[in-house]
Amino acid sequence: MLEDLKPHLIDLRKRLVISVCVLIVMFFVCFGFNEEILHLMLKPLIEVLPSGSKPVFVQVGEAFITAIKVSFFAAFVISSPIIFWQLWLFIAPGLYSNEKKLILPFVISATIMFLIGALFAYFVVFPFGLHYLINFGNAKDFAAMPSIGYYAGFFAKTMIGFGIAFELPVVSFFLAKLGLITDKTLIRFFRIAVVLIFVLAAFLTPPDVSTQFLMALPLILLYGISIIIVRFVNPEETQDE
Repeated sequence: MLEDLKPHLIDLRKRLVISVCVLIVMFFVCFGFNEEILHLMLKPLIEVLPSGSKPVFVQVGEAFITAIKVSFFAAFVISSPIIFWQLWLFIAPGLYSNEKKLILPFVISATIMFLIGALFAYFVVFPFGLHYLINFGNAKDFAAMPSIGYYAGFFAKTMIGFGIAFELPVVSFFLAKLGLITDKTLIRFFRIAVVLIFVLAAFLTPPDVSTQFLMALPLILLYGISIIIVRFVNPEETQDE
């Protein structure tokens, strides 16, 4: 049993090493531009802060740690095509030759959907969510002085969360191509999926209903699109069922 798994473990280690090495290299590149990256991250927050308020750091090393956080986040986004490529190469040995030809479409579509999810978070979710949270604090007569370290972590978590969540149609397509799911399967689990989507939205978004819906509703729409995609991918299985 262990002997059978050994080649797979060796290949997994190889894919992880390549991904980590690319991530480290891009981290050092991005660290040289951490101020520019941080400026882009802060833009949605600055736009909703009251006049005279600005982000602060409350611990001695917080500014430096924040620079590391934003550099790592940017490195992960830039490295995502290579990471998706390595993921596919790890899966590929167990596939048929015609299925292995899907590597390029997988890498391109996975990267595009990740970026769409991140951009949706940046341009739609953050303006609504931050506006609500900042105004809620103002209504309580609190002074808005958000911690730069906390905000950077929150920003990265939300952006990556949306990017991964928007991979749903891509994952559904390739699982259907492999014959692992059908549209009937997705329809059967629709109610459970909706509950899981709202749980995920509550975990990844600020604690207010509006931003949770801003994540949940697109994901439900993407789930519906995934059903249609899967139906076109394996119509034979649909007819059989």
